[in-house]
Amino acid sequence: MNVFYEEEGSFKIGSVMTENPGSMQVEAVHGKRSKIKSANVLLKFNEALAGFMEQAQAGAEEIDADFLWQCCGEPEFGFEELAREYYGRTATPVEAAAVAIRLHSAPMYFYRKGKGRYKAAPEESLKAALASQERKRIQAEQMALCIAEMQAGRFPAAMADKLEMLLYAPDKSTLEWKALEEASAATHLSHLKLLESCGAIASAHDYHFGAFMREQFPHGIEFPPHAPVSVPQLPQAKAEAFSIDDSTTTEIDDAFSVQALPNGNARVGIHIAAPSLGILPESPLDAVAMQRLSTVYMPGNKITMLPEDTLAPYSLTAGAVRPALSLYLEVAPDFSIVGNETVVEAVKIADNLRHDELEPVFNENTLTGTSDHPYWDRLILLFNLAESLEKVRGKYDPNRPPQMDYNFYVVDGKVSIIERKRGSPMDKLVAELMIYANATWGGLLAEKNIPGIYRAQMGGKVYMTVNAEPHQGLGVAQYAWSTSPLRRAVDMVNQRQIIAAVQGTPPVYAKGSDALTTVMREFDITYNAYGEFQQRMERYWCLQWLIQEQVKEIAATVWRENLVRLDGMFYITKVPSLPELPVGARVMLKIERVDPLMMELTCKFVAKLDEPKDVTDTGNAAVIPANAGIQ
Repeated sequence: MNVFYEEEGSFKIGSVMTENPGSMQVEAVHGKRSKIKSANVLLKFNEALAGFMEQAQAGAEEIDADFLWQCCGEPEFGFEELAREYYGRTATPVEAAAVAIRLHSAPMYFYRKGKGRYKAAPEESLKAALASQERKRIQAEQMALCIAEMQAGRFPAAMADKLEMLLYAPDKSTLEWKALEEASAATHLSHLKLLESCGAIASAHDYHFGAFMREQFPHGIEFPPHAPVSVPQLPQAKAEAFSIDDSTTTEIDDAFSVQALPNGNARVGIHIAAPSLGILPESPLDAVAMQRLSTVYMPGNKITMLPEDTLAPYSLTAGAVRPALSLYLEVAPDFSIVGNETVVEAVKIADNLRHDELEPVFNENTLTGTSDHPYWDRLILLFNLAESLEKVRGKYDPNRPPQMDYNFYVVDGKVSIIERKRGSPMDKLVAELMIYANATWGGLLAEKNIPGIYRAQMGGKVYMTVNAEPHQGLGVAQYAWSTSPLRRAVDMVNQRQIIAAVQGTPPVYAKGSDALTTVMREFDITYNAYGEFQQRMERYWCLQWLIQEQVKEIAATVWRENLVRLDGMFYITKVPSLPELPVGARVMLKIERVDPLMMELTCKFVAKLDEPKDVTDTGNAAVIPANAGIQ
């Protein structure tokens, strides 16, 4: 006797060797013996085992599952019953086995209800299952076409509307992602490199910029409709001011003036644009500033915190009279400060001096000479004052090794990286006067018991706080960002508080204000994100410069272990082939691969150079205009 039985979801046949209650031992066609449960046996037959399963399988393939479904009614049935109905007679063991195999292979048509028993699927359920199967078939065909297109180096039009998802927010359940995954495996390319090779990524720059925009500006950078900003009428200062900025700076928010006093002292003015006089708390423009929180800087572009029609009436532009928060210092001939006062006023801006024009005549080599530059005497006085302020802070070090900044200028997709010494007379002049203003105004808020937002440093940790705490790195008792209100929301918030202190009016943000701490927290997070993006784009442009200039070899300085910093830019990269060399050693590298999309640079050690270099030249990881008052 032979049996047709089910085991682990598949059908088998065997010859019965022994039979016991509840079980039997069977031998398969190929001679393997097995112990099976009697309950798993569907048919007993005497026909030969050889060819039985082949005939049953062939018969099952000839049976139309849809016709078979129509042959059965709604009640539950056994496969032998349906075989009798289908063939119109008692089915042979092979025919019965064929029906069992066909029922088992069509789960959409027939639901299993037990050993050898089934129930026809309801008509609506069957229609839905068949429709789903058809959709999957069509999707599989589409997916195969997409994979073939990408393997051929073309981005499928059918995937165009999913490109942003594929680039920035992968949804692994989608057909498009699965197609990209398979094509990536087939081509041995990463997802991004495959998309790039298919022309889906217009440029590496656009990819990196798009990632930032999606995260920080998901609704775009257009400003919402707003009423024109008001400009108050204020008493005009006697002094005329001038600014010192990079040539690309359009948001000019600080300027200086110098007046001689009858007693032989000088009256030095630090004038800060005062947009807080026109942008009222909780107004639509204020909401914009508190949402963006800062201007975003990147080589060749920026996203301003405030709209142009708001910046223009408050930016300290040459030839204009602008509202300003002014800090006047009375400076003795020995450059000590004998007094100061803060005034809200209008200031005439006489000139906007630019770095590229000023530095050739005002630098460390010309300080002891003379010049016919119209601002020479004022610049020398301000520089000497700045140096004196630096000494008061305990930060003056004439032997400090020179450090470099790198400014990026991008025109029509071509980048120039310009090296500038950090701590040049221009930089020191602006930085020291900004530090003094931020420290003084922070002290004013503390004295008046008016809350503000401070930048503090204790034990090497820099943090933001609403308390007037020391900034040890700068050597000041407190430091409240207040000198860039056109570019940073924190400065505008502090400016409102300072103006209230000067005018004796209630502060906009009261003690313990949740609004103040909210701005501080959100600014800290956002400002750091903007800074990281700026650094990323600077690294991108460093790589792009190497491609642009077709650089094959480049000198570098050992930073530590196998890290080096490339000459002419602040770019640190790992060189696995670098031998063990001391920090500061100079090396020549061969550039083997530059990939701006993946932000990767592969270099190979070529030779050790003779001249050592001081690696205290740390450069700037985030280039921000020198007059931004960043500390």
